[in-house]
Amino acid sequence: MSNAREQVLQQLSVSRETTERLDAYASLLEKWNPAINLVAPSTIKDLWTRHFLDSAQVLDLAPPGETWMDIGTGGGFPGLIVAVLASEMRPELKMTCVESDQRKATFLRTAARELGLAVDIQSKRIEDLVPAQADILSARALAPLVRLLDFAEHHLAPNGRAIFLKGANHQREMQEALEKWQFQADTYPSKTDPDAVILSLGGIRRA
Repeated sequence: MSNAREQVLQQLSVSRETTERLDAYASLLEKWNPAINLVAPSTIKDLWTRHFLDSAQVLDLAPPGETWMDIGTGGGFPGLIVAVLASEMRPELKMTCVESDQRKATFLRTAARELGLAVDIQSKRIEDLVPAQADILSARALAPLVRLLDFAEHHLAPNGRAIFLKGANHQREMQEALEKWQFQADTYPSKTDPDAVILSLGGIRRA
């Protein structure tokens, strides 16, 4: 048992069933990654902190709501991790993961099935989907903020909230976005990267 795994599980404080799901998910990622490159190979050894804990922190910041859309889910971050945790903590939550890469979407469907998660996997381009009217929209390492806000306008419910994990350039991205958009923003420090933040945005409309 790795120290990182123990530390992350201690922070998450989840049931044995959820722990088993996370372990099974880690095994699936390690098995599929050489063929599909779901995460950068150099980060597999840091899977529990770099990907699992990084994704898990968005659930704590999410407002109440029943529908959650995660865009550009890739190997499942944060959408599938949120779905695993929500099955215990917020069972009413309905998760949709959007991933246009067909191979990654196949992985997500396989993982959801093997983990026993009722997740809707959409293997289309985000802009081609019917507006979702989602209560919560999330994305991690997908696109600049100004582009993410296009997706948020398309898919968020009027009172919905967007939660974006952003790196060291978040302040510059915010300034660029404010030239085209108006929004109310809360910024939270990342638990896994001192230079990163989680942005929680509401009231999104074009300037």
